[in-house]
Amino acid sequence: MEKPSLKALGLRLLKYFVNGLLLLSPVAITVYVVYWVITTVDGWLGLGIPGLGLLITLAGITLVGFLGGNLLIGPLLGFLENLLTRAPFIKLIYSSIKDLMEAFVGDKRKFNQPVMVTLSDGTLKPGFLTQADMKQIGYPGFVAVYLPHSYNFSGNIFVVASESVKKVDVNPTEYMKFIVSGGVTEIH
Repeated sequence: MEKPSLKALGLRLLKYFVNGLLLLSPVAITVYVVYWVITTVDGWLGLGIPGLGLLITLAGITLVGFLGGNLLIGPLLGFLENLLTRAPFIKLIYSSIKDLMEAFVGDKRKFNQPVMVTLSDGTLKPGFLTQADMKQIGYPGFVAVYLPHSYNFSGNIFVVASESVKKVDVNPTEYMKFIVSGGVTEIH
């Protein structure tokens, strides 16, 4: 039996290293992010019990959500929102963040209609229909489509002819994961 060469052994060890890296990286990064969130929130509140700050924060946010429709809290939050939307620069920041949050969660979700856009060269690009009609800005027959970037939480909005857009009957969350993962995640 022939002994493997040093080069072959090195390539095999490199392959094992890369496989180990692929297996451990998602777990290690997830654990680190969770640890970072917990320690950061705990640091803000100055509590000595790890995770207690995060639990208190989550409970507080949930309580505000519950009381949001209450006769006392609802008008108070409405007053605060009114103040934030009157200041020129703060209005831009506040309304952009609010619209972004509402686009992903809540009753006013915008990324709930997956589509496939046919580009001029015949290439298909997955995205989400965000406005079904663009006549309000002078483009009747056009729609607004958000095309997320892969491996990034950013994207571009395109105004395209409505006949270039085909609705896709899939779960919007699965579709977004598919796009953001670069097409690696399977759609179920």
